[in-house]
Amino acid sequence: MPDEQTVLLDLNNPVFQEALFSLPKAEKMAALDTLRKLRAMTWPEVYCDKGLRWEKVASVKPPSGITAIYTVRITRSCRATAFREGNILHFLTISPDHDAAYGRK
Repeated sequence: MPDEQTVLLDLNNPVFQEALFSLPKAEKMAALDTLRKLRAMTWPEVYCDKGLRWEKVASVKPPSGITAIYTVRITRSCRATAFREGNILHFLTISPDHDAAYGRK
């Protein structure tokens, strides 16, 4: 079952990469620690992890072909947007502004 396997990460989105590489060093290292943590987790663990705060974004209509967009806490001050496709977590953006991650800015 896909939910019992570890999460696979897709970090290839250019917008995500630009934001990740632009973070200050301490934030970048914290983000990489979170990505490493995610890679070792199963989907049920992701959904229940209180530090990640996996949340569906209701204020943004997902692009065609994507069921829903979610946010996940990447660092203490940054959230990322992503979507799930099977066992793969596709990252879209990283925002140091929590409201921007929810489409409020």
